[in-house]
Amino acid sequence: MEATTANLIQAYINIRDAIELKRKAQAEELKGLEDTLQVVEDELLVRCKEGNISVPGVGRVHRRITQNYWTNDWNSFYKIVKEHDAFHLLHQRIANKAMKTFLEDNPDLTPPGLNVDSKYAITVTRA
Repeated sequence: MEATTANLIQAYINIRDAIELKRKAQAEELKGLEDTLQVVEDELLVRCKEGNISVPGVGRVHRRITQNYWTNDWNSFYKIVKEHDAFHLLHQRIANKAMKTFLEDNPDLTPPGLNVDSKYAITVTRA
């Protein structure tokens, strides 16, 4: 088969569709396993109320507390971060779209140490 543009576009769409089908099937299978794992984990948590569990030749279960923090008032949170110089409380990640807009709005300003990785990409749509 000749690699015409039409053939390449159709091949791209077919492969993309096949990947999506596999992802959906895999997601369904994983969901079932994750649900079962959660049932087992819940039962082990109940059994750990008295303390950690160790079964020689099988494994150990150690119960711990995990915590996640969030805020419903970002303005107040940012104020506290700034006042206490506590920027370490935030993830060090740049919001890509916001940074692009910032640079477009401020073409003479480039933050020191800023890196960018640009590359061409394609978008393929069905006819």
